[in-house]
Amino acid sequence: MGYPAPFVGRLLKVEDQWVDYNGHFNMAYYNVLFDRAGDEAFEAIGLGPDYVKERNASFFSLECHNTYLRELHAGDSVRIETQILDCDAKRVHYVQQMFHAAEGWLACVTEIIVMHVDMALKKSAPFPPDVMEKIEAMREAHRHLPVPPQVGHKIGIPKKA
Repeated sequence: MGYPAPFVGRLLKVEDQWVDYNGHFNMAYYNVLFDRAGDEAFEAIGLGPDYVKERNASFFSLECHNTYLRELHAGDSVRIETQILDCDAKRVHYVQQMFHAAEGWLACVTEIIVMHVDMALKKSAPFPPDVMEKIEAMREAHRHLPVPPQVGHKIGIPKKA
């Protein structure tokens, strides 16, 4: 099974109510769009709403790091690229890049790790073999993509010598 490299979902739009008192796209809503795009990518590997209902399992975010690079405004359309960086039996590490759809510039990057969860036990659990196979296939398709420089970025105020 082949997967696009990177995975690109449908275009999404910055909604008017997401603009803050500074006149730009509020930081909280970047995550809404990243989450929607992530849902599309994960559905492509079998981890959509049907998976949750049929297998009583899902995945939860463990960590997320956003880097805001350029301001977006109400009405802007964005294209989000999702790239799987790594995975193990229970976790997926991925990065998403949000681009202004019309002009092509990079607005934001998010790096995320998610954990597979057995919903009956509310505990981490290995991905089923058929799903793990799809995750590994998408990771393999993305293996040759350049890793954005924001991945692994440490947050802090650099100290002057």
